[in-house]
Amino acid sequence: MLQEINLEIAEGEFICLVGPSGCGKSTLINLIAGLEMPTSGRVLVDGVPVAGPGTDRVVVFQEAALFPWLNVQQNVEFGLKMAGMPAEKRKERSAEYLRMVHLSRFVDAYPHQLSGGMKQRVAIARSLAMDPKILLMDEPFAALDAQTRQLLHQELLEIWQQTRKTIFFVTHNVREATVLGDKVLTISARPGRLKKGFAIHLPRPRRESDPHLIVIQQRILLSLQEEIAKVVKDEDMDYLIEKEAGRSIDGPTIGGAL
Repeated sequence: MLQEINLEIAEGEFICLVGPSGCGKSTLINLIAGLEMPTSGRVLVDGVPVAGPGTDRVVVFQEAALFPWLNVQQNVEFGLKMAGMPAEKRKERSAEYLRMVHLSRFVDAYPHQLSGGMKQRVAIARSLAMDPKILLMDEPFAALDAQTRQLLHQELLEIWQQTRKTIFFVTHNVREATVLGDKVLTISARPGRLKKGFAIHLPRPRRESDPHLIVIQQRILLSLQEEIAKVVKDEDMDYLIEKEAGRSIDGPTIGGAL
């Protein structure tokens, strides 16, 4: 659930959003993508209300969601084929973006032959091949090991610097957010409200261990501590309510047995 979200993202910005579980981060991605409709308010892209999904907004999810019966090139070309692009142009476009994610040698490989990181690189290439204005990324590297995640950070930043796409990136990882973003936004526990914004003016590439970056990370974590505590408290309360409800159901039976 989201409430009172007022957010403006400039063209070409790289924005990261962090917050506790269940606060509505993925819901916000879905609203921008047009996969869900707001119950109040509007989502605008270039001043035009979002009325549904569109090729100007593409989502990269945590799971790569590749078609297992298609090879890498065919997966990247899938959206282009659905859009009616001629085969030769599709091949040229897919080759361009597979080079960008360093997978040119794997065009004929199938998803089961790829590592998790390689699958995500295919998913990113597939998204970029559609030439969207906005790339929406919903915890795309969360399931990857630290080394693979760091490699993909570098590749994503290289792609962003080459294409200057607008990127809205959702993550639980504060370090990841500060390494990647122009700005990091924090969101409150349910109902999700935008809480604070942290502009990051440090040059790229950034190191997680940079003392200046650590200071920003600590400020972001401080902003999130209260919200995480609320989530834990609510979960504990839900558990106690369920436990008490169970006792009230079992009580008469136990009493009768005594």
